[in-house]
Amino acid sequence: MKGIVLAGGSGSRLYPITKVYSKQLVVIYDKPLIYYPISVLMLGGIKEILIISNKETIPLYRQLLGDGSHLGVRFEYVVQDAPNGIAEAFILGENFIGSDGVTLILGDNIFYGNLDFFYRALQQKKGATIFGYRVNDPERYGVVDFDKEGNALSIEEKPKQPKSNYAVPGLYVYDNNVVPIAKSITPSPRGELEITDVNNVYLKQKKLRVEKVGRGVAWLDTGTPEALLQASNFFGVIEDRQGLKVACLEEIAYLKKFISKESFTALVGSLPKSMYREYLEKIFQED
Repeated sequence: MKGIVLAGGSGSRLYPITKVYSKQLVVIYDKPLIYYPISVLMLGGIKEILIISNKETIPLYRQLLGDGSHLGVRFEYVVQDAPNGIAEAFILGENFIGSDGVTLILGDNIFYGNLDFFYRALQQKKGATIFGYRVNDPERYGVVDFDKEGNALSIEEKPKQPKSNYAVPGLYVYDNNVVPIAKSITPSPRGELEITDVNNVYLKQKKLRVEKVGRGVAWLDTGTPEALLQASNFFGVIEDRQGLKVACLEEIAYLKKFISKESFTALVGSLPKSMYREYLEKIFQED
């Protein structure tokens, strides 16, 4: 299974911050936003990750993340010339995906809590799995409608009159057929290749699974200044209360055994003196 982080988009709602750099480099409490979606993929055991963004930001991601070898993973990078829709990620990432299945996560989506729903989806070898998350404002998202047995009936993109309160968050799991499917769809009236159109193809083929995300899982879509502040406060409270960091890539790499204790020690030793380094030093002292 390969992983893609789509970290593009104009970020117009966050102007003037995004005049200088991508919104995925905005700080959420004590680390860049992009660490959070990457951490979800790593926690799922995914070690080959493609980051898609614009040409101005890719060099910054390379500077931040490198090739991933220090974390026991492999990062690759591809430029998206314009925000042409989520589904374009599979076309741009065709060579990276190869013959494998692929998980796509949006670079401004954060998931926190019990991720078993995601881990189960990764075990599926055929078809596609998307998720339904109950929200108060479904009209802002793609919305799933279910029958009485819980089977998906339809998926609508930002409907004016939603048929349910279940939004589709920016996390998707597909088999290799997603590449030709993405190539087959046409741009929507707003000129984008819509991920909802891809999901509807799988739905018509009866190869789409929609799993409802239960209580206790936080999905944060950090597309507005208010959402960024809420996310920072949320993780600040959690980390301060527990003394454990969320989305700490170095810690995840070590605990998932992507890197050895020796490599982890050397990695921590290479970091500048900071509270972040002090935290990581405690990890291997307590291990």
